[in-house]
Amino acid sequence: MNSDNQSIAYPRHISIVMDGNGRWARQRGLPRNAGHRAGVRAARKVVEACGERDIEILTLFAFSSENWSRPETEVTLLMRLFVESLQREVQDLHKNKVRLRFLGDRTSLPIALIRQMESSERLTASNEGLKLNVAVSYGGRWDLVEAARLLATRVAKGELQPEQIDEALFSAELSLAGVADPDLFIRTGGEKRVSNFLLWNLAYSEFLFSDALWPDFDSVLLDQAIDDFTQRRRRFGRTTEQLSAG
Repeated sequence: MNSDNQSIAYPRHISIVMDGNGRWARQRGLPRNAGHRAGVRAARKVVEACGERDIEILTLFAFSSENWSRPETEVTLLMRLFVESLQREVQDLHKNKVRLRFLGDRTSLPIALIRQMESSERLTASNEGLKLNVAVSYGGRWDLVEAARLLATRVAKGELQPEQIDEALFSAELSLAGVADPDLFIRTGGEKRVSNFLLWNLAYSEFLFSDALWPDFDSVLLDQAIDDFTQRRRRFGRTTEQLSAG
């Protein structure tokens, strides 16, 4: 690893778009729900691997605001799978000191899922291990609009003047408020786009696109992604000469 710690470092926060469950199932002649269940198993392994590698924050894109347009049977199955997975996994997450947090618009989610999410967040709230954020019914544009609406409400109430709004105040109203922005963004499944995920927070993230379908993504591929990250020079607007000068 290059010794220039100002430009190259171990990722503190990794965000992942977990893409490819349906294609993984189709390649094997299986129904789509088999791919989603395999995707849950892959997520469990990646969470464990991040904990073992001292990654501080992991943010997973589980269900986007656009995914509501999928066939009703698939959406219903996914909602049920979320509830089942939480019921099955939350005690192990808690035992391993993982702090669980959910991002997204909960207004359209089933009551059973909302209750399970809330209870999982309460149970793990004091944990000091891996911070696991799971985006469900989340969209980056929704996140930005919600932040703007909250700030506009404060201005209307006289609590805030428009000229006081800066990047820090705006960021404090986003779903990832209080959390460091992702250092490394990974998308599996071979597609090369962010799909409306964390639009503000990914401004200076390093991007890695993997051809592996999500159920096949494992600790080996995670290590390769981290190793690739450590070889990059993150300038944040500075020149290479400035970085070299320390």
